[in-house]
Amino acid sequence: MEKYTLITGASSGIGLELAKIFAKNKHNLVLIARSYDKLQRIKDDLEKKYNIKVIIIKKDLSNPNSPKELYNEIKQKNIFINILVNNAGYATFGKFYDLDIEKELNMIQLNVVTLVHLTKLFLDDMIKYNEGKILNVASTAAFQPGPLMANYYASKAYVLNFSEALNEELKDKNISVSALCPGATSTGFVKRANMEKSKLFQALKPMRPQKVAEIAYNGLMNKKQVIIPGFRNKFLAFSIRFTPRKIVPKMVMNLQKEMN
Repeated sequence: MEKYTLITGASSGIGLELAKIFAKNKHNLVLIARSYDKLQRIKDDLEKKYNIKVIIIKKDLSNPNSPKELYNEIKQKNIFINILVNNAGYATFGKFYDLDIEKELNMIQLNVVTLVHLTKLFLDDMIKYNEGKILNVASTAAFQPGPLMANYYASKAYVLNFSEALNEELKDKNISVSALCPGATSTGFVKRANMEKSKLFQALKPMRPQKVAEIAYNGLMNKKQVIIPGFRNKFLAFSIRFTPRKIVPKMVMNLQKEMN
């Protein structure tokens, strides 16, 4: 049975750069996103450059039925997903009481529920074949509460804790789980979250998604449990442990306020 790496949210940003790195390293790919046209262009490019096989599937993973639908489509192709990259996700910005609740719940569905569901479905096969790697994309947001992005920060904290716990549970298997915790990155993330005026992305110099993806790939291949790209991001994630808990939300709130 042929082995494939599956990447969600693969049409742009970190997901796209990960697809390029996996392709360069001769992994066959299954790429998932909402835009079929973008995926088709990526497929054509990667197959031509690296002589690999690329399967593309258009899917809105915020739909509660989508994980099972996707899994069933993969099973029909008689391939084995030995590497799963749960990258799809998005953020909202603003005070929780001002935000649309449907969009908040949709974000939690994608960032948390879909990730957990896909992990369970494909993990069962990895256990069956005694082989596998899972990369769950969290964020440096996972290390503290985030006023003005309350649910996003909380969702990434879930992803980080879930991934670390699952990795420990799988110590007796030939399967590893890594959590990628990037900081500010130059992608379409800021625009989609309506954060263009936030001081956060003005104060922190965003990393290039290519660099984040390179660090993520190396960390995953080396079975690193938590992958934090960049010295500054590592420092911030570590230093937050020594900051009084009641002060942290105030610090984050001030950093994320919109610029005048």
